[in-house]
Amino acid sequence: MGGRRSKKIELKKGLYIIGEGITEQYYFTHLKQIKSYRCFVKPRFFGKTNIVQIAKQVQKLLMGDIAVICIFDADVSQRNKVEELKFQQFKKKYAKNKNVIICDSLPSIEFWFLLHFVQTNKSFTNSRSVEIELLKHINHYDKSKTFLENGKWVEKLVNNLDDAVSYAQNMDVVEGGSYSNIYKAILKLEETL
Repeated sequence: MGGRRSKKIELKKGLYIIGEGITEQYYFTHLKQIKSYRCFVKPRFFGKTNIVQIAKQVQKLLMGDIAVICIFDADVSQRNKVEELKFQQFKKKYAKNKNVIICDSLPSIEFWFLLHFVQTNKSFTNSRSVEIELLKHINHYDKSKTFLENGKWVEKLVNNLDDAVSYAQNMDVVEGGSYSNIYKAILKLEETL
């Protein structure tokens, strides 16, 4: 009987955004500030590097009276059969849970950023290939903390946010093609205004 008991997390009721890394963290932090979205974006909810860690975080958060938006890149699951199975199990587990919004992008969140400028369903092989294309629209785009912490790049994206939502929502995704479900997060965040 020495097992641990799960305690109910004492968090404020609301909408929480969790994700893989600092790119997602800074994007949503800036977006929240620019658009006045009512949600929680905290560093401790980012840096989960795989689907298992994200799933554990979601499970903990759901102990409270909250909703969770999960932001992550799907490229790893495409390259690794074990990760793909875990990813599919995660999606199936929460598919009908209205308190969990799964917002994956293939190959990465940079594809979501690119949709603010270009309507495409081109199949990008990896995150770096999307970043090269994104550089045509956001000068000096870079995944460094120095670049990401300055919100100017997100301000530029916000100018075309409606286009990105429309492109992603109406995209004809081909097998193995790039996509982004981050538009689901934006639609949910718009409800907080």
